[in-house]
Amino acid sequence: MSEDFLHYIWRCGLYDQRSLRDNFGNVIEVIRCGVLNDNAGPDFFNAMVRVDGTVFAGNVEIHINSSDWYRHGHHWDRAYDTVILQVVLNRDAEVRRTGGEIIPTAVISYDERLLVNYRQLLNSDSLIACRQFTSQVDPVQIRQWLDNLSLARLEGRAVIIREIRHHNNNCWEETLYQQLARNFGFGLNGAVFEMLARSLPYKYLLRHRDNLFQLEALLFGQAGMLIDGMGTPAGAMKMTDFCGNDDYFGALKREYSFLKSKYGLKPFAKHLWRFLRLRPSNFPTIRLAQFAAFIHKKPSLFSEVIDSADINSLSNIFRVSASEYWESHFMFGRPSVRSVKKLGVFAIRSIVINTVVPLLYFYGKQRNIAEYVRRARDFLIKLPPENNSIIRKWSELGVRAENACNSQALIHLNNEFCLHRRCLECSIGSKIVNMHLEF
Repeated sequence: MSEDFLHYIWRCGLYDQRSLRDNFGNVIEVIRCGVLNDNAGPDFFNAMVRVDGTVFAGNVEIHINSSDWYRHGHHWDRAYDTVILQVVLNRDAEVRRTGGEIIPTAVISYDERLLVNYRQLLNSDSLIACRQFTSQVDPVQIRQWLDNLSLARLEGRAVIIREIRHHNNNCWEETLYQQLARNFGFGLNGAVFEMLARSLPYKYLLRHRDNLFQLEALLFGQAGMLIDGMGTPAGAMKMTDFCGNDDYFGALKREYSFLKSKYGLKPFAKHLWRFLRLRPSNFPTIRLAQFAAFIHKKPSLFSEVIDSADINSLSNIFRVSASEYWESHFMFGRPSVRSVKKLGVFAIRSIVINTVVPLLYFYGKQRNIAEYVRRARDFLIKLPPENNSIIRKWSELGVRAENACNSQALIHLNNEFCLHRRCLECSIGSKIVNMHLEF
């Protein structure tokens, strides 16, 4: 038993309301259960109850045992003097406010099958706790829940972008640059890519935007890939073992040495980059070269992204290929079969979904321009769904993502609810807990 379960029972009114009485035997009528409080203080704010004909407004505290009031130290905390009712499973003590007044305490009762169903979810050994019951939930309800979750994911990302922009002195260009860098890392190297962008201000790259060679020197040098003796990227052979006779490597190294001194840059260790289990086309060396090509092609990042009115023109912004050297290399000094290293369709979609859409949504909210907010959601609806392990697991259960809006919602559902067993806060889990007459 957990207080979270009792919160759910109280919030959804799943207790026997006819038997609800306080410790004086007075009948309690719940007019308003209150709003769940996620922060410090009483569990439910702004509740309203009628006790023996008198209406009381205030807060409600919920415990397993009424003595938990003292165990949690509420009798010393004036914030709990606003509590008008304590709701418990077991009444084993009389509780009082800091001034000594007795607080009415009510014992709730409920159908035990609710707890049985909840425990089935909580104790499931599947990553998706409701796996065996999902088919019993109305698909319309699931779709409505996914719509809410896609918006919640956008709102959550907007909060992150707000913080990043604040640290960038409210500069939109720098914020977009850092977020693009992170997503050019495509998950495994995302954090390192963002570290690189934070250590190499966008303004320095703009000064060399017309020279792709210098852009590569700055990015590869700052990434630590042009300095001997700085370690080996995880899962990769030592770069410097093969670069002795590589003219391009040597030229980049000399150029970066000059630029590093000019801008006072300090590269970080290249062992932070991950190569293991990556296809060569996804090596960070290739992604860095493509990122350099992108900045070379599109120096006015923010305006072009914001002004793209349709998904095709937006996708075209990111259609770039790495420089000629990388057509015959995946790593420095290691020749390979020649092929054009262009940013693929799936990579471009990932960048649009994970970088452009959240920033466009936040920009619209920040500037109070509904068109940008609408466009951000419209892009998600028009893009195909992502294909990853999370989406495939839900598809096996019959919950199929029809577009990127759905797949983003399923990712949010997995990361914020399923992984933390927050089934009672999930529309699907809540429905299953209540299906006590069906299984």
